[in-house]
Amino acid sequence: MKSFIIEGNIVNYEGELYGQVEINPATGMIERVGSALGKADYKFPDCLIFPGFIDVHVHARQDVSGKENYKEDFETLSRAAIHGGVVAVADMPNNPVPPVDEESYLAKTELAKGAAIDVVFYAAIKPGTKPLVQRVPYKAFMGRSVGEVFFDSRKKLEETLRDYAGQSVSFHAEDPEILADHEEEATHELRRPAEAEIRGIEFALYLIEKYKLRGKICHLSTAEGLSQIRAAKGKGVDVTAEVTPHHLYFDESALGQERDLMQVNPPLRLSSDREALIEGLRDGMIDFLASDHAPHTLQEKRKGISGMPHLDTYGAFITWLIKEKGIEARSVARFCGENPGNFLAEFAGNAKYGKIADGFAASFSVLDISRPATIRNEDIKSKCAWSPFAGVTFPGRVAATVVRGKVYKA
Repeated sequence: MKSFIIEGNIVNYEGELYGQVEINPATGMIERVGSALGKADYKFPDCLIFPGFIDVHVHARQDVSGKENYKEDFETLSRAAIHGGVVAVADMPNNPVPPVDEESYLAKTELAKGAAIDVVFYAAIKPGTKPLVQRVPYKAFMGRSVGEVFFDSRKKLEETLRDYAGQSVSFHAEDPEILADHEEEATHELRRPAEAEIRGIEFALYLIEKYKLRGKICHLSTAEGLSQIRAAKGKGVDVTAEVTPHHLYFDESALGQERDLMQVNPPLRLSSDREALIEGLRDGMIDFLASDHAPHTLQEKRKGISGMPHLDTYGAFITWLIKEKGIEARSVARFCGENPGNFLAEFAGNAKYGKIADGFAASFSVLDISRPATIRNEDIKSKCAWSPFAGVTFPGRVAATVVRGKVYKA
């Protein structure tokens, strides 16, 4: 197969340049990056070409039971991701049949063999589990979330995590004992107070430091939690942090007539928390923009289930960060490309993600930041067919997604 050339404004964390990328479609790899490689097959003169966006926190919902395939499967997940400019994901393990050992983990990975994007899988940690033989990322749910993989006490969590020393562990950090103390409160937000996350992060940081974990705090929602992470990083603790589009865009003021649609774990917080998270993303203290894509149906949302779908709108949302919040394009390349690329590198075979450079995967996210896009539920590719951003006009859109040399133009 003949190589081809893409041309436009290339954005890496190190900086931006107008140039060309030569791609080998047979290998799906970048062969050369330069300024005059030949006649371009695809030109994006008014767009930004990023290293392919990688979402390190999605819930595809498909597992060997097939019980939740009506929400999403790896085929529809791929469509939604490509629509949103996402080229690779890391899938969470809180399924009806969670991947907790070699057999269940390998069985789940088989389901994504035909996916159009690259998928890496977390294994679940629950009371009494042990690390797998192969190197995989792990997820620990400190308190009850969607699914049955969780801990109900700090003591049980530490007893299990002793065996995971040195592993990559991501934490849903809401303290289970504080959640239990508030379970009779009147609203979801009161049942999962900010204090639960703050104390949960405090305990997760203690575990990360004590057991030399490579830790990640999922879906950070509080300014105080960010302050704790900042302090831990300052003293050399090996911890990173995610933030979601909903915790950056919405706050408690969004909890009106659409309260059911706005329900997430952890909940939406104060506007001061939201602004602190945006600043943490801007100054580099938050490492990943992670969607926490949760494709529950509208009927399930009306019954009180937590979570929002975000894959379809991932790229459009980034244009809001750039145009409305003043976040530099090179910073986007850091928290959507380079950092998640480094996170996945250990678990994704020989793939090199996160940079537009010779020898890296030919996967790119192309954003047109000058053509506004209004989000409509009828355009959503995810099987759940709705978005919390329905009716929102973002300042730009995804112009194309390239996955290992295959070009998907919007």
